[in-house]
Amino acid sequence: MTSNTLKLYQSSGSPNSRRVRMFLAEKDMQVTVVPVDLGTKEQFSDAYRAINPRLQVPALVLEDGAAIAEVPAIWRYLELIHPANPLLGSSAKEQGVIAMWERRVELDGFAAVMEAVRNTVPGLQGRALSGPHLYEQIPALAERSLLRIKNFYADMNARLAESPFIAGEQFSVADITALVTVDFATGGAKLPIPEDHTALKRWYEIVAARPSAKA
Repeated sequence: MTSNTLKLYQSSGSPNSRRVRMFLAEKDMQVTVVPVDLGTKEQFSDAYRAINPRLQVPALVLEDGAAIAEVPAIWRYLELIHPANPLLGSSAKEQGVIAMWERRVELDGFAAVMEAVRNTVPGLQGRALSGPHLYEQIPALAERSLLRIKNFYADMNARLAESPFIAGEQFSVADITALVTVDFATGGAKLPIPEDHTALKRWYEIVAARPSAKA
């Protein structure tokens, strides 16, 4: 499906942008991609501020100029305009279960990795939290985050010992966020999946082999 009237402002190095790119790839949807260079702090420009005052990527701009930010909100919009191959669930039960697991992955895993990275990377001094406000780094939070990531791995390993995918029998947005989280933790926090977490490693090999994982 082609939706060239939609513009996705994103960065290739942004884990949140990758979550949307994977969603689009799973849906076989093509939109106009507009790169935002985080290295040169393009997200702080007046032009991008007009699109997303929170100065974060990604942001989806619609044909009428309206902008939708925040990954779950972008997912919901895309799912509604292209309901085939649902990733948010079909029935009320599926949608509730998928939303529950995706939220757990985001809070317990993705947010923990983000906290670890943003509180340690020298280039993010004064930017410990993304958004329009400045916050100093807190090294102690980074130390705690490493424990949170290890606990997240253990929890996901236990879950995947009894379920083929994070939210059940089918691939969903919960798996997208989990895959991005594992890759983010491996690269950004230097914490790959432990060797003894066999269920998690089995799941990772399957999901990482999907074409969308390269988006």
